[in-house]
Amino acid sequence: MVQGVPRVVKPFFSIIVPCCDVEPYLRDCLESVLRDPFQDWECILGVETSKDGTEGLVKEYLAKDKRFKMFTGPRSGSCSASRNTGIDMSSGEYVIFLDGDDTIAEGSLKQLHDKIAERPGADIYPCAMPVIDEVHGVELPLRDNYPPDFSGELTGPEATLMAYSRRRDPCPMLQLSVFRREHLVKNGLKCLHGMKRQDSEFTPRALYLAKRVIPIHVPFYLYRIRTGSISTLAKKTDYFLKDYAAILKSLLAFHAKVSTEPGFDRRISAYWSRHWLMWIIYYWFSTRSMRGSPRNYRIEMLQRIFADGFGDFDALVRAGSRSRRVAAVFVKLFARRPSLAWVADAFFRFVYNPLAELKDVART
Repeated sequence: MVQGVPRVVKPFFSIIVPCCDVEPYLRDCLESVLRDPFQDWECILGVETSKDGTEGLVKEYLAKDKRFKMFTGPRSGSCSASRNTGIDMSSGEYVIFLDGDDTIAEGSLKQLHDKIAERPGADIYPCAMPVIDEVHGVELPLRDNYPPDFSGELTGPEATLMAYSRRRDPCPMLQLSVFRREHLVKNGLKCLHGMKRQDSEFTPRALYLAKRVIPIHVPFYLYRIRTGSISTLAKKTDYFLKDYAAILKSLLAFHAKVSTEPGFDRRISAYWSRHWLMWIIYYWFSTRSMRGSPRNYRIEMLQRIFADGFGDFDALVRAGSRSRRVAAVFVKLFARRPSLAWVADAFFRFVYNPLAELKDVART
């Protein structure tokens, strides 16, 4: 150290907490951090304009402990802005994303620290997530994208393949993992602004681009499905349609870029094709979506995905199964020829969807 220049001590964890209208839950959230035996952290609270006493409660904790830091912003309807600003403000070696209406398990920061200290420097440490469904009063199965007995080390592409092969639809929630801050900053990993399902776009990119991924299976994040949350307020079938248009446009472009790089594993294209094309089929062409969303609105949202042409879409479709390649023809017809959109709707309603349901029954 240069004499006279103080050494900069970085916290081990930066915990980023978006806060908007979460006053009834926020005290439990912050207390779960405070009472953990591991204390080398900073907690960055992004407070958006709220209708309740969220900001006042945050200021109470600022006065209580200098490790709490706050920034404010306008109401955006999404966690993206707060998470992105939190990444920029953070100084810790590792980043944890915690929502203001959730908590962490008792002693979990200590467990995370000890596991990471055993094998430091990985870009992502996937964990496990207990889920409490307060709407129905039940605890759901533990979420873990990797086999509980797996203790090895993976590259990002290897971790992508394992997660997709293990789960039919891997949970994209970014709260499920601990991220090395340098990984986020170096790769420009930010959440799409204004998205309600931004995890679905952020997590596949963050995972694939990681150099080292070490699943540690610690059940640290207690996820609460509650009345009044974004997911439970999503009653209309087209609630997320605009979001998924932006998400899919970004992911298709990401695949088109990385799939041309040397050494790319074509199995990843097949997995992404299976899941991302199914998002289009479900959100635009399921029977429920066709009944609940006006056709013109579905056309408009699908055309947003293809605003720059069909090249990125075609690159992913080529890796898909024969049935999805056929489905893609009708997806493009729906977007290209609005006057014939009814033909695409008829194909999915009377041919594709019934056959897919029969396949699902056969699997079970």
